[in-house]
Amino acid sequence: MQLDFIHRFVHGESSSNPVLLLLHGTGGDENDMLDLGRSLYPGAALLSPRGKVLEDGNPRFFRRYSEGVFDEEDLIFRTHEMADFVSKAVEHYRLGGRRILPVGFSNGANLAAHLLLWRPEMLSGGVLLRALVARQPETLPNLSGKPVFLAVGRNDPFIPEDRAEHLAQTLGEAGAEVTVRWTPGGHQLTASELDEAGDWLRAL
Repeated sequence: MQLDFIHRFVHGESSSNPVLLLLHGTGGDENDMLDLGRSLYPGAALLSPRGKVLEDGNPRFFRRYSEGVFDEEDLIFRTHEMADFVSKAVEHYRLGGRRILPVGFSNGANLAAHLLLWRPEMLSGGVLLRALVARQPETLPNLSGKPVFLAVGRNDPFIPEDRAEHLAQTLGEAGAEVTVRWTPGGHQLTASELDEAGDWLRAL
């Protein structure tokens, strides 16, 4: 089976462990999030695709017109494209029955948020590090039983507090069990919130 994203796959130690779908930020690639995935959940399987969109040579998962202004049509197209890739990867790597949890940072976290809202059927929750939602479906999906961890910086220049709060509210209205970790910092992640994200993941 042909998988249409450049990606890395790391087998987990046990079929009872989840599959972490690792979604990098702008300028990352399929190797960028592997160490983070290993630290958040040792023994988990790791599926790490590279974004197909290039912005000044930097891989991304969808196009934007400027900082914080997204090409929404491309965003939704890329959301479905990623969901289809994950579905094929589940078959290719024989991951049926495994929990799949996206772990995204920045651009990757935005894609993960839209996967939860537009194509949640294969996902068991997610870890969204510095995320917002640009376009939600007219009818929210049923996310009951799907836990989501949001890490938000109060001084993030790219994601205003109100947009992060809107994402948390939207996911909650859809029935997700939302945990929000606020930090006083900006867009960069801190060791303490990553430790908390790992504890949260392993406790699921």
